[in-house]
Amino acid sequence: MTGTSGTLGAWTLRRACRGGASKTDGGRPTVAGVVPPGFAVLVNAKAGTAEQEAVDGAVAVMARHGPTRVLPAEVDLAQVGDDRLVVAGGDGSLHAVVARLHAEDRLDGTPVALVPLGTGNDFARGAGLPLDPAEAAERAATGSPRPWDLLVDDAGGVVVNAVHAGIGADAAERSERLKGRLGPLAYPVGALAEGVRVDGWHLIVEVDGRPLDLPGDEVLLVGVGNGSCIGGGTPLFPGARGDDGLLDVVVSCATGPAARAAFALALRKGEHLERDDVVAVRGTTARSAGDAIGLDADGELADAVTDRTWTVVPGAWSLVV
Repeated sequence: MTGTSGTLGAWTLRRACRGGASKTDGGRPTVAGVVPPGFAVLVNAKAGTAEQEAVDGAVAVMARHGPTRVLPAEVDLAQVGDDRLVVAGGDGSLHAVVARLHAEDRLDGTPVALVPLGTGNDFARGAGLPLDPAEAAERAATGSPRPWDLLVDDAGGVVVNAVHAGIGADAAERSERLKGRLGPLAYPVGALAEGVRVDGWHLIVEVDGRPLDLPGDEVLLVGVGNGSCIGGGTPLFPGARGDDGLLDVVVSCATGPAARAAFALALRKGEHLERDDVVAVRGTTARSAGDAIGLDADGELADAVTDRTWTVVPGAWSLVV
């Protein structure tokens, strides 16, 4: 099995991860919702000056449409009441809120809007939400809730955008130290730096209960996506949609030194699915088992695991688009 499945032109892949363009309905209508009485904007208390200015601007936009209040991200979500819940932050902030709503069994009845203020904003890019805070605030105030899928793992965790393991998680750990200087470029730089790793991981990767025929004995990276991008616009899952009831799986076996470097460059260009050492498939469940391998779920690093299964739950929550 080669990696040509679902391949689009490189220009199309890069454009799809920039954000700011509306997604097509694809047969999945938006949910006609009642106009909210107001807006509750959840903000990270540790936000810096620039982020705070963006929040202030977004709040001013929403305030033109109704009463708007700012709450700390850690607030009891019951305090949101009937107001529209708006997350002002990055993928990690959105992940945390969705995970809490899921744990409280309130996810199905709480539409969530997003004003992307993170470093990479990959969820917003894949969902076609505006990356400009003011434009995103206007969308948050005037958009309609739309059913959106969620990935749930067998340890009780959730994924709103993507989870990846192997060199991607190792690179993300390195990239944390580079974000201040490099911003979205931190991920590819971290990935290239991680090219010094000698070994890959021995893994079995299953999709819908069937083991994939991998083009190598060791795995460099395995990714499971509900969205198209990771690392600030890197199109790991170019054809993924958050509302199609499927998860996308990409596995790279490019473990040799030259192959690792070539894969990293192809990934950044959106050309990695054309490589013979990459497999890309879709399904409803995905499992990785074997060597202990680190995870990066929605930009949040997790401890290494030896066995993990993810299942897509179609329309588990509502995204304001």
